[in-house]
Amino acid sequence: MTLGHPTIAAALAFALLPLAPLAADAPPGDVEAKAEVATAQAKGEAELAKLLEGRVAGKPTRCINGMSNQRMRTIDGTAYVYRSGRTIWVQRTRDPAQINDRDALVVVRFGGNQICRFDQMTTVDRVNGFFTGVVFFEDFVPYIRTPSAAVVEG
Repeated sequence: MTLGHPTIAAALAFALLPLAPLAADAPPGDVEAKAEVATAQAKGEAELAKLLEGRVAGKPTRCINGMSNQRMRTIDGTAYVYRSGRTIWVQRTRDPAQINDRDALVVVRFGGNQICRFDQMTTVDRVNGFFTGVVFFEDFVPYIRTPSAAVVEG
């Protein structure tokens, strides 16, 4: 088979080049951004592990009581954490890498005093108040202090 036009031959040769190695090479900005996310996630996981030290995970649940006096803590790239009495509830969300403590979590509830997996949640910039994203919760996981840890800590 002969290709009469040089442009067609060049296009065919280009199309046959293996493109997969090129796609794997991310631009330098993307590599740096991914490294920052990975560092934030590692730092967040260490912070969460320290917070949950001496506790064991319980059975996940779809809803938790969302009283107005309940404090929520945001751990960058990792989880939202709620403390209720002796229980620490961990909410990792579908995409924990998007969790950012510079954003405020806004929960739209249609009655009741619970925060549930299927509530509508968005984030807004704490300073300027503009929309920054949507949050999709997973089940809430309770962490309760083990009896042996409670005795040691008094």
